Amino acid sequence: MQFLVIKKRSIIFSLLLLGLVFTASLWIYLNMGSEAVVQTSVNDSTREIHLVTGEFEATTKDGKEIEAYRFDPGTIFLQKGEKVKLKIMGINGANHPFIIEGTNISGKILQGEESELDLQFQKKGVYRLVCLTHHDSDSNGPMTAYIVVN
Repeated sequence: MQFLVIKKRSIIFSLLLLGLVFTASLWIYLNMGSEAVVQTSVNDSTREIHLVTGEFEATTKDGKEIEAYRFDPGTIFLQKGEKVKLKIMGINGANHPFIIEGTNISGKILQGEESELDLQFQKKGVYRLVCLTHHDSDSNGPMTAYIVVN
């Protein structure tokens, strides 16, 4: 009669290996959708990032209509010195003049049109993309996106 001998060390190694495979699979699954926001061009070192303007509308219990404008996605991440082409499509709202705080960058987003900006930040930090029409809650905002430079 033959016996199969399983050592404690083999069981522990097998469990660790199984845990590592499970963790790696979970990490890949959770990060699969992250490429939807950022599109990298294969032939160029400039990365394209797409944003849209959006609007939410609601009616309060007392019948008052309220709305809020926003950029979507609301936060983008860049590396210091990275070349980026930021493309913003105007979906909701006729006109959104904007600035990027801490820079001399400004422009205008028009409904049905795509505005393009070439960006390359040389300093780490958080830069706010702010719509000047919807800059606070009194003007259906704040319509702000954050550009995080690492």
